[in-house]
This record gives sequence, C-alpha cells and structure tokens, in this order.
Amino acid sequence: MCRGLESLPITCLERAKELKALFGSLLQKSDHSINGQSKKNDKLRLNVDEPLKWKESFDNLLSSQNGLCLFRAFLHSEFSEENITFYLACDDYQATKASKLGAKAKKIYDEFIGSDAPREVNLDHVTKAITKENMEHPNLSCFNLAQAKIYTLMEKDCYPRFLKSSTYLELSRKAKTG
Repeated sequence: MCRGLESLPITCLERAKELKALFGSLLQKSDHSINGQSKKNDKLRLNVDEPLKWKESFDNLLSSQNGLCLFRAFLHSEFSEENITFYLACDDYQATKASKLGAKAKKIYDEFIGSDAPREVNLDHVTKAITKENMEHPNLSCFNLAQAKIYTLMEKDCYPRFLKSSTYLELSRKAKTG
C-alpha cells in the first residue's frame, strides 16, 4: 500500500483514483463490502462507511490505509506531500534497530529538516534547533517534537481542507446515500 517511505506519489494518485472508482461501483450495489473485485484489487477491502469515519478524527483517517492513500494524493495535489511523508518517516524511524538509528536519523534530518533539505517541512526555529541538538545523540525520540508539530499542522490545516475537497465530499455523499 502507500505507507512506506519508498512509495512514489504517483502510486498514491493512481490508488486514489482506483479507490474513488471502487467506492462509486460499491455504492451502486446492495452489498456493502468489496472483497477483491478483480486481480488488481484482490487485497482491497472497503466498507461503504469508511469515508464517513475519516471525518470523525484525523487519527481515523491516518489509521485507514485507504484514507491515508487518499490523503497523500490530496497533499500531493496541494504540493505539500512532504508533511505526511515526514510524519510516516518518523513512524518508520520508531521501529529502527539501535545500530541503524544514526544513519536513518541523518537521512530524515537531511531530507526534511536541514537548511538545504529538498523536502523541507514547515517547522519553527525552536523545533528545528531542538531536533538538530537531538541529532548529536540519535535515539528513538529525537524526532518526536518535530513529528508532533507536523501532525498538528496537518490536523489543523490540511485535514480540514481534505474534508472539503471534491473527492472526499463525493465519497462521503455516496456513502451517505449508498
């Protein structure tokens, strides 16, 4: 699915279109679940009410593989996918073996936080300074503050816009009338 660091934005864009089409076809049928309608979608399991749960909380959206994929596609369309990519990189970092913490921390820092970061996330100066200091002795919590700031940014800014997006509104409308 779209959860890994290595996934490409185009993958999620294609997945978002696929999910939108599947929700549309699902809602035209009396059965309220899809259990692998084609070889391409064998692993896909959807519930017609799933989009409605995403509106209940940002955590519900992020904990849903389908919701996360659509949210990533939405952020990509707004040129702010670095936020969710950083957030997921931090989640992935939490599962890193101690022997690899330094290298992985440097990679995340260089890609998202450093002054010349190619996918720099929007962090305040204090958070950047604390994170930079944490890099001297990387541990599993060295990105916690930065990750929390980006989570809050997405929850307060991107998530409400996602809920107002035409794709989400169409899916939720279909789910309500399904």
